[in-house]
Amino acid sequence: SEELKHGRGELSKYDLKYYVTLAKELEKSGADIIGIKDMAGLLRPYAAQILVKALRDGISLPIHFHTHDTSGVQAAAYLKAAEVGVDIVDCAFASMSGVTSQPCLEGVVASLEHTPRDTGLVLRNLEPFSAYWEAVRGWYAPFESDLKTPTGEVYRTEMPGGQYSNWRSQTEQWGLGSKWLELKDASAAVNEMLGGII
Repeated sequence: SEELKHGRGELSKYDLKYYVTLAKELEKSGADIIGIKDMAGLLRPYAAQILVKALRDGISLPIHFHTHDTSGVQAAAYLKAAEVGVDIVDCAFASMSGVTSQPCLEGVVASLEHTPRDTGLVLRNLEPFSAYWEAVRGWYAPFESDLKTPTGEVYRTEMPGGQYSNWRSQTEQWGLGSKWLELKDASAAVNEMLGGII
């Protein structure tokens, strides 16, 4: 499928058949749930819909989708997956969400209100939690990645959210902050040389 092509233009070695076959094997082996763990936030919305539908058609286990929002579009991936039967998605309260964290819980809840996939959560009731974590987050500001906005470069670097935020902080501590762009390019090159392991 065009949506599942790899960013370099050729079909990924991990195609749709690979994932469905693997999920069926895991189900036969006694797994209780199938998890899609997208730590870099690379599973684009329409590809997420295709993957979850294929899994839903091939297995009877619950499907859990976890992603990071580095590109800024992963809430859309959750919504497309919800349309075809994903069972669980991971979100973060607004004050802790986005970029290298998970998509915004309040945004997903609001998007699904008055639909067959309505979460039953009340937006107003979520606000105090987000306010609490916003205050707590201030104490951890020195450990933030300094990534303030989404970036589409994740589709090129394929760097997982935790790696991005930790490595960015470490490069500053090591005095290599001015080399950050080069280091990201080097990471992408190493991933390519090793056969696209991410």
